[in-house]
Amino acid sequence: MSRPRFQPRRRALMLAAAAACALPALPALAADTIKIGLITALSGQSARAGESLTRGMAIAIDEINAKGGLLGGRKLELVRRDDEGNPAKGVLAARELIYKEKVAVLFGGLDTPVSMAIVPIANQEKVPFMGPWAAGTPITRNGANPNYAFRVSAVDEVVDKAMLQYAQKTFGASKAGLILVNNPWGESNEKGIVAALAAKGMKPAGIEKFEANDVDVVPQLGRLKAAGADVLLMVGNVGPSAQVVKSLDRMGWKVPVVSHWGPAGGRFTELAGPNARNVHFVQTYSFFGAQTPVSTRVVSALKAKYSDIKGPDDITPAVGVANAYDATQLAALAIAKAGSTKGEAVREGFYKIDRYEGLIKTYIKPFTPQMHDALSENDYVWAQFIDNRIVPVESKQVASK
Repeated sequence: MSRPRFQPRRRALMLAAAAACALPALPALAADTIKIGLITALSGQSARAGESLTRGMAIAIDEINAKGGLLGGRKLELVRRDDEGNPAKGVLAARELIYKEKVAVLFGGLDTPVSMAIVPIANQEKVPFMGPWAAGTPITRNGANPNYAFRVSAVDEVVDKAMLQYAQKTFGASKAGLILVNNPWGESNEKGIVAALAAKGMKPAGIEKFEANDVDVVPQLGRLKAAGADVLLMVGNVGPSAQVVKSLDRMGWKVPVVSHWGPAGGRFTELAGPNARNVHFVQTYSFFGAQTPVSTRVVSALKAKYSDIKGPDDITPAVGVANAYDATQLAALAIAKAGSTKGEAVREGFYKIDRYEGLIKTYIKPFTPQMHDALSENDYVWAQFIDNRIVPVESKQVASK
């Protein structure tokens, strides 16, 4: 009796199976990276600030990957999208990063209106959102339960108290005039400043708004001057803040300007002219002065990675680099504590962080279910532009004004 012959197809399948069994395990592919998303302004007047966020995140990611990554050797990967300061474009970018790129943590960028448009999506899809810049109070205090929005940045209602205190202490101000961008960020600060004044039994001399594309703010400033304002509390990003300064020049009105940190986000000195230096604005960090081992390490890494950085003068705006660096490290710790990239677990991981020696400060239990903002009023410094550099305001500079 003759032996049955193997059919060619059957023989091929058996050979393929044997070969598969003999193959060694494949190494982890790029798809196994843990993606961290960033949505921010990467073009336009605030592009410099968007780049500073990128650099802070990149340095932190390099450090984490050099130590072996997370969750058994998975490397972090930064995925960026340009929102152009437009909430609608920010929403589109958020959907792509969440659904297609499947980011583990989504970083928001510069503009409060953009972040406020993205946060509801993050909460709905259970993807942790981290804010390294936008300061609108409702970003983290958004009423959601559970709340997936965290922040390492300034918070409007805290900054507003600090702005008023600084204006009174530094300039002896008693009649504050408010000049605010007409958007949700301006609304957030109007509420905060009015509350800060009311807490001291005061009212604003006047409240004026301007549009983001206004090129002349003289009418609004004229009304504040007529009302007797002896200081301006300003809230606006680079372009409109520069127009306020230029409008003051046209009026010949030399009034102190105490600002939120909008002017730090880009080409403020170029757009505002020489009187840009008269604006004092809040920051969360400066690379000038005495440095810590962490800051020394970060500056060295920045110099090595970016050819245009020779020293602290070139790290601008410093607040973007510092906030983004610390925020990325804290997000990585949350993933490590979670032991997973699942959104619910990472959210709980933020609450499990006990201590982190960061760039801005040493964080002790930075997040709780009741508090999603890692920085407080004790973490603010005041700065101004000197020769196109953001430097801390020194007492002798203040006294000379």
